[in-house]
Amino acid sequence: MMYFVTGASGFIGKRLVRKLLARRGAVVHFLIRDASPDRVQPLLDYWGVGADRAVAVQGDLTQPGLGIKATERKKYEGKVAHFFHLAAIYDLKADADSQLRVNVDGTRNVVQFANQIKAGRFHHVSSIAAAGLFEGVFREDMFEEAEGLDHPYFATKHDSEKVVRDECRVPFLVFRPGLVVGDSKTGEMDKIDGPYYFFKLIQRMRQTLPPWMPTIGIEGGRINIVPVDFVVDAMDHIAHARQHDSDCYHLVDPEPMRVGDVLNTFCEAAHSPRMTIRVNAALLGFIPRGVKKSLMALTPVRRIRGAVMKDLGLPDDILDFVNYPTRFDCRYTTAALKGSGIVCPRLKDYAWAIWDYWERHLDPDLQIDRTLKGQVAGKVVLITGGSSGIGLAAARKIAEAGAVTIICGRDQDKLDEAKALVEADGHVLHTFSVDLADMADVDRMVKWLIETHGGVDYLVNNAGRSIRRAIESSQERFHDFERCMQLNYFGAIRTTMGLLPGMVAKKRGHVINISSIGVLTNAPRFSAYVASKSALDAWTMCASSEYADLGVRFTTINMPLVRTPMIAPTKLYNNVPTLSPEEAGDLIVQAIVHKPVRIATRLGIVGAVMHATVPRLAQIVMNTSFRMFPDSEAAKGVKGDKPPQLSADQVAFQQLMRGIHF
Repeated sequence: MMYFVTGASGFIGKRLVRKLLARRGAVVHFLIRDASPDRVQPLLDYWGVGADRAVAVQGDLTQPGLGIKATERKKYEGKVAHFFHLAAIYDLKADADSQLRVNVDGTRNVVQFANQIKAGRFHHVSSIAAAGLFEGVFREDMFEEAEGLDHPYFATKHDSEKVVRDECRVPFLVFRPGLVVGDSKTGEMDKIDGPYYFFKLIQRMRQTLPPWMPTIGIEGGRINIVPVDFVVDAMDHIAHARQHDSDCYHLVDPEPMRVGDVLNTFCEAAHSPRMTIRVNAALLGFIPRGVKKSLMALTPVRRIRGAVMKDLGLPDDILDFVNYPTRFDCRYTTAALKGSGIVCPRLKDYAWAIWDYWERHLDPDLQIDRTLKGQVAGKVVLITGGSSGIGLAAARKIAEAGAVTIICGRDQDKLDEAKALVEADGHVLHTFSVDLADMADVDRMVKWLIETHGGVDYLVNNAGRSIRRAIESSQERFHDFERCMQLNYFGAIRTTMGLLPGMVAKKRGHVINISSIGVLTNAPRFSAYVASKSALDAWTMCASSEYADLGVRFTTINMPLVRTPMIAPTKLYNNVPTLSPEEAGDLIVQAIVHKPVRIATRLGIVGAVMHATVPRLAQIVMNTSFRMFPDSEAAKGVKGDKPPQLSADQVAFQQLMRGIHF
């Protein structure tokens, strides 16, 4: 038996051809624009047959006669038992002209070709979109009753089916599949469409919130989802049936689920929090269209909506289809499949396979190079305070990733030691001696960076001064505040402002500021240090808003306590859990790769929330730590080699408040 198929390389088409070829003596001729071996051979391998059973026919359905010469067309006259037309654009985001050219004009060319070769039966794979936005139940014997065809996808699906009904001169069947998702057994899918658009949102919820936390979601109309294996099996069975009760069959789920239930089903499959409270999107219908249009015309609203939709991978008009109003009757399909064992499976039984395949193969983040090398190779990276501690640990990782790595510091001997260490690793490190507390010296470094390296792509403001001393002990030490502010704030922003113009000119750049968890928790005894870092944080938030549309990113790392030379004078920290410099360096790598606005520990976030919501309670907690842990010997000006012995209360409290600067 000879078959002719268009769209054989598509998601449904590949599987249908494989099903047809399983029939004894079946030979499938399939239309393909490029019949070169590198395009055809993978299809033959997928089908497991040779070119004698799956015959490639080079042509183009947008051309009259499908671009097939008349002499070649004659060999099909009266010999094709079944002609399957699947080639079409199934994409809400496709432009109107493309959809019209392929879906409508292409179908007309295909129908004319089928008429010319006198095909035994013509099978047109349409879509439930042919019903438009019909209010109520749309039966298999309905067509002209379609409503709401303003969207080009709905309009072209309806018009292409009309071409078949009006112009096809051979017996025909129309199949209207529901929203086709991956295979119910393997989850295999070839693109993001339909419910897949919401998967990134579900994934973000899982990454941010514990699975038991209730969340707010949306509710809408019923969405008819069917797996591709059901569609192929049903189409193959019905197409070969001897008698047909209808010329149109709805390949749909007889019991479709509402949008909210669909999303929660995938939330369960993803182990994400369920959307317990669901807001019916129909409520938006009460807002006059003119009001909504006016709101969307406002630049801030338009940009925020665009950024959110882009970040989540949602098409602009996806929310227009949340309140889908149509239900689809499938009595003829049910009758035709009776006794065949072919039924549409329930979504909850295969949602896990759909989610698993998406996360392993279709997640857009998989296409982004998330390696440090992919981000910094060949780029210029400056790390201030890079001769030891956090800066050196980060420099070693970044140099290994292939960046032009530069560190700066005051002590040339330490810079030389760091350079030797990185070179011993087999990598290159550039150094520059500078006093970042001296604005003229900062300008000198910036000038050298621009002249020698053309500026920088990544700036890590890591250099800092920390002083742990109570305010009551600082009455005669006002210079503590001046020193912290001069280096931690003025030095950092002088460096940043000197390099920003170059970043803007290149329309790319990333500034990473090493702040402190103390900024979030308002740690006592660190008023000088926390104030200077808070100033830097505030400046960064202002700058990030100003440069958001110029290609420059800013990240603040509210670093917890790290075991570096800066904390060595405080012997108390010998008994306090701290990060290693390497672990802190990993946070800088995380900032470079993912470019978040802020990186903070959960404890730091809890501290910030407490100060914002229950400030009196936060003060009591921090005052308790202040009184429980006295000034260090270094802060008192007393030399001591042995770390102080902690009481049971101190040990318990410092474990509870792990990472906070006492």
